[in-house]
Amino acid sequence: MRARDLCQALDLPILPKNTEGIRSKLKRLVSRGILTEPEPGLFARPDA
Repeated sequence: MRARDLCQALDLPILPKNTEGIRSKLKRLVSRGILTEPEPGLFARPDA
């Protein structure tokens, strides 16, 4: 999932401030091991 897709799912306007905020939160989840980033800008749940 990309930050832009998550903004759409949350009914947030597709604005740079929203996508950058979501991207920052997704990066934080990656650093905590909750998500993975298989390629730049693409976030996914790790395989169980």
